[in-house]
Amino acid sequence: MERQLDAYCIHLRSERQVSPHTLEAYRRDLNKVLAFCAKESIPSWAALDIQRMRQLVSRLHQQGQSSRSIARLLSAVRGLYHYLNREGLCDHDPANGLAPPKGERRLPKTLDTDRALQLLEGGVEDDFLAQRDQAILELFYSSGLRLSELTGLNLEQLDLADGLVEVLGKGSKTRVLPVGKKAREALQAWLAVRLLANPKDDAVFVSQRGTRLGPRAIQMRVKAAGERELGQNLHPHMLRHSFASHLLESSQDLRAVQELLGHADIKTTQIYTHLDFQHLASVYDSAHPRAKRSKDSE
Repeated sequence: MERQLDAYCIHLRSERQVSPHTLEAYRRDLNKVLAFCAKESIPSWAALDIQRMRQLVSRLHQQGQSSRSIARLLSAVRGLYHYLNREGLCDHDPANGLAPPKGERRLPKTLDTDRALQLLEGGVEDDFLAQRDQAILELFYSSGLRLSELTGLNLEQLDLADGLVEVLGKGSKTRVLPVGKKAREALQAWLAVRLLANPKDDAVFVSQRGTRLGPRAIQMRVKAAGERELGQNLHPHMLRHSFASHLLESSQDLRAVQELLGHADIKTTQIYTHLDFQHLASVYDSAHPRAKRSKDSE
């Protein structure tokens, strides 16, 4: 088995020309399978079947391997068996149809309401960069835009009189979002100085040279604002998450939040119910009579 694995790695390096880093990762994962086969007295790659492969996956999961690590191992196994089948050394793939155990979905990081206000209500300098950056932060938090949606925003998509913005989201789907009062005020202040840059097109957010701001530039400006105002790392998606969780805390309307975020599947939006539960639990602990009695008896 080890000789065939060595031959496969040579194939990856010479014919597939994978990087040394990728080759090392493949070899490391496949060595785990090789060790399992040795321990279970499985004599050849052809003798490793789907039941044993499922047993290995279960064992790795119990040992604390992440879902992502197991998925990578299964991918490596499929690659190996594709090679073995091509070489006539095997006629099946024990990883075919297997999926890694579902990992725990991480809760998105958010700012609480006080921290969001601290970020947005600091003094704004009366200059080009400060007005622009304030408008960016306000619009992210006011309307829950994705970074790509804000980057691609053009003037004709803004309707500040009615407090609306039309964005082009994933799958080229458009949606119309409300823009809050503070965000409208920040955008109006920014648009008043935007022309100083002699913009090259209709981009809402431009650099001092008049060119459309790209994703990296916006990420850096948001990060700088987080460090300056909050003393922490901040990224655009954290503002989108904060928008969603704060709105859900207030409205309890998951379907409306789904529409505002532009999620095709409500299951994607349901991650915010975990955040909402944390809020409800804190309200319960502070207000429910039984919770108070429980605390008083401690």
